Amino acid sequence: MEPVNYAVFILTHGRPDNIKTYSTLRKCGYTGKIYLIIDSDDKKKERYLEKYPDEVIVFNKSDYKGKFDVMDNFDNEKVIVYARNAAYDIARTLKLDYFFEYEDDYTAFYYRYPEGEILKSISVSNMDLLFNYKIEFLKSTKIHTLAFVQGGDLIGGSHSLDTNNFKRKAMNSFLFKVNENKEDDYLFIGRMNDDVNSYLTYGKVGVLFFQISYIQLCQELTQKKSGGNTEVYKMFGTYAKSFYSLMVEPSCCKIYEIGTSSKRLHHSIKWLNAVPLILDEKYKKQ
Repeated sequence: MEPVNYAVFILTHGRPDNIKTYSTLRKCGYTGKIYLIIDSDDKKKERYLEKYPDEVIVFNKSDYKGKFDVMDNFDNEKVIVYARNAAYDIARTLKLDYFFEYEDDYTAFYYRYPEGEILKSISVSNMDLLFNYKIEFLKSTKIHTLAFVQGGDLIGGSHSLDTNNFKRKAMNSFLFKVNENKEDDYLFIGRMNDDVNSYLTYGKVGVLFFQISYIQLCQELTQKKSGGNTEVYKMFGTYAKSFYSLMVEPSCCKIYEIGTSSKRLHHSIKWLNAVPLILDEKYKKQ
């Protein structure tokens, strides 16, 4: 397999001493380039630069105001969507061909596989090879991005793989090709739930966002530590977060209650109404 010019971007804010994803990637065998993407308003910027002197890239949020739809009239900008939309420009500046875009709280990566009725797991230890395979898959198909699955999609054990593998969604973790023309970039939208908002918006016109369920990332619980998106989540709650996606696609997205003892609102997507479908070959006209 030919060498590929790529790097991992970890989008982070206010957590210079607690970047779980960095150590997890190294533990899983990744030996390549990592860049921590922070904004110029980060009060712990100097600590980032001190601890990771050659791996920190600082961008200015003001450069991206008005460049995408935040979908509200709030004034809290401590959200990840600005960093997501700066990532393409940063990748072009670094002259990369591809970049992985991750958040900073990943504690593990697992291969998931069925053994009878049980869905089993084994820790990833060859991340360099895995990343090369993902890039090769992106290059050889017409998909726009490929993401790892999260734990919630695997509820149901081994049978969850029957319906979730290559699902038309991509959340939290992304692989992107670097476009020469800035106009070809796919921008994230919405102050919250930006990844869901974007795969619904672009998916309905045939852009291919995919997740692969045989590889899972694990995260820390949200709203349990400072930094990142925690402040805005605590301010507005999952009620507001979920309604961004309802505003984007009310024809296929609804809000419902999840949980048992600690209930909360969350979005639910009816995929038959969300994206164009591939018809079976038998329906082709002769």
